[in-house]
Amino acid sequence: MADDVLTAASGIAGVPNVFDPRIFARGVPHDELRRLRDEHPVCWQHEHEVGIWPPGPGYWAVTRYDDVRHVLRSPEDFSSSLGATQIRDPDPADLPFIRRMILNMDPPEQARIRRLVTGAFTRRRLERFTDTITERARGLLDAVAPAEGCDLPADVTDDFPLMNLADLLGVPAADRALLLEWTNRVIGYQDPEHAAVVRDAQGRPVNPRSPAALADMFGYAEQFAADKRAHPADDVMSALVQAEVDGERLTDAELKMFFFLLVIAGNDTVRSALPGGVLALVEHPAAYARLRAEPDLLPSAIEEMLRWHPPVLTFRRTATRDLTLAGQAIRAGDKVVVYHVSAHRDERRFPDPDTFDLAREPNEHLAFGQGPHLCLGAQFARLQMRVFFTEFLTRLPQVEPAGPPRRLTSNFINGIKSLPLRW
Repeated sequence: MADDVLTAASGIAGVPNVFDPRIFARGVPHDELRRLRDEHPVCWQHEHEVGIWPPGPGYWAVTRYDDVRHVLRSPEDFSSSLGATQIRDPDPADLPFIRRMILNMDPPEQARIRRLVTGAFTRRRLERFTDTITERARGLLDAVAPAEGCDLPADVTDDFPLMNLADLLGVPAADRALLLEWTNRVIGYQDPEHAAVVRDAQGRPVNPRSPAALADMFGYAEQFAADKRAHPADDVMSALVQAEVDGERLTDAELKMFFFLLVIAGNDTVRSALPGGVLALVEHPAAYARLRAEPDLLPSAIEEMLRWHPPVLTFRRTATRDLTLAGQAIRAGDKVVVYHVSAHRDERRFPDPDTFDLAREPNEHLAFGQGPHLCLGAQFARLQMRVFFTEFLTRLPQVEPAGPPRRLTSNFINGIKSLPLRW
């Protein structure tokens, strides 16, 4: 990769490039992010051309914890709706449909959807799956134990959250492979291994989150919702199609977009967090040995794993008005991208942030968001992590790396495609 791509994506000489997804495939650029936090905490980044994807207008990268939290908590100034929440701009024609997803809404409309869907995520419904999730974790780990080694994502952790999510949604077993296909298509579009490029009539690549690129998924969601109306069960999709508050229900478009959100976010965040947590342990064998000896540390260890390896690297907002952030003049309509992965290493918030501390307290990480968009699925994600690591720590001996990890090419998801282990 050319040095100029790695080091000159801003308008300021010497300011690191933290836009290019290929950089994150080599590992999170923590040194560069520290430089930004210290010297340019709100810094302009150019969106240069990457592969088949054309350049964009550029954006402000926000890297300090307090600024990131402020942006996430201030939807009146930093909108999720104006340009949606991904760095790459959607096609303007797609925006009205994309805005039907709760992730791409602002209050008060976002609050209306949240009221409608919150009842689908009751503690009783989520914890009903604990026994099934536990048996699944045991089965996957027991299957690899005799081999004295595995590639963790391919052999264990890619399947685990996918099957849990399918159970939660009520997706039939025969259709579960579709969830993985759709996830890889959306999350992996920047990665040569996963990219499935759709082009328009002019030969231009179609944004993978557009209705045109996901017609099969939205068609499935429509039929799936109809089936759940006719044959409801104790699952999240049945609860969503029946949800009603003050006479209001989710529209068909809102249902399809919520299905999209659950399939992609509900799968890939845990799919990233599990190998990320294991990688943190094998890179810190003393902490790993301590956790095996002191399993009561697991709840705080999971929070530290989420701080150390946040599943989501960045989220985008759009400025609603001219304003100033950390001394930078931001104009209405500018893209503002918060870097969770940088905020989590900010020494202004976390003492010794580059120390993997199983007992860190407090640990106010932002892995599940902040403000009005605090993740609805955080409880289910934590449940899966608690079950998985309980079984991982007891059913396998202390494992070691058997090779370097391979990371997803993405400036959005902190994904690990391969993590060879031995024991």
